[in-house]
Amino acid sequence: MSHTAHITSHRKPRRSASKMALRAGVAGGVLSTIAVAGAAAPANAEPVHETTVEMPTLTDAPAKPASTVSTAAEATQQIAFEYDRQARQEAAAETALKDAKKAKAEADRKAEAEKKAAEARQKAEQKAAEDRASRSSDRSSLRSYSAATPASSSSSSSSSPSSSSSSSSKSTATGSAAAVVAFARAQVGDAYVMGSTGPNAWDCSGLTQAAFRSIGVDLPRVSQSQSTAGTQVGLNNLKPGDILYWGGAGSAYHVGIYVGGGNFVGAQNSGTGVVERPLSYDPPTGAVRVL
Repeated sequence: MSHTAHITSHRKPRRSASKMALRAGVAGGVLSTIAVAGAAAPANAEPVHETTVEMPTLTDAPAKPASTVSTAAEATQQIAFEYDRQARQEAAAETALKDAKKAKAEADRKAEAEKKAAEARQKAEQKAAEDRASRSSDRSSLRSYSAATPASSSSSSSSSPSSSSSSSSKSTATGSAAAVVAFARAQVGDAYVMGSTGPNAWDCSGLTQAAFRSIGVDLPRVSQSQSTAGTQVGLNNLKPGDILYWGGAGSAYHVGIYVGGGNFVGAQNSGTGVVERPLSYDPPTGAVRVL
């Protein structure tokens, strides 16, 4: 028989299976938690030392909500847009006002110019009518004089040797020359217009051509050709009806008609028109005799 047969066993009594399973589960959970925490922590993590940091004291007003800031920005943008639009409108109105003033000034200027032009036309027409009436009267007188020229020439020469230059020219012009002189004098007062050949406006060669055409003599149209259309004569041997020229023979720039008594008739320029003047007024270069 064993020595320990009658000795009470020193083993602890067996725990039930359910308690063992519960304890195993709790232990497993604890160990799992420890394992997960250990895995998450850095391998060489240093111990954390607690530090106290003093935070700054905020004195500003609390921040406005985002919706309030957005509304203020939109309002500012709208005000800026309105100012810009108003400035553009004012600039456009100012430009329009300047343009209107300029247009009005231009319209006033044109109206004034048209008014003056109308007045000038009216005066010119009135003067032209008076001149035409005067020329008609002169032509009638000259026709009557031309018909009586031979008789009056001798009586005038014997009775009044000291007569005026105009009377002297009339007394010495006879026949065709008298008709040329009469035609030229009848145009005195007409306008000078370059290229014109009558009946109320002339240039210099147009007038001489028309005067000689009145007696059936055709002259060239221009001054250069008229200055060589006849026989060259000296200025101290002139006769009524001679053609005077200024410039060289064949290159003359102006012509006129000698009417006797030291005078000539010519379409001088736009300022004087057709005039009768003494030779000293504008001494000619030479003369030709066609008749």
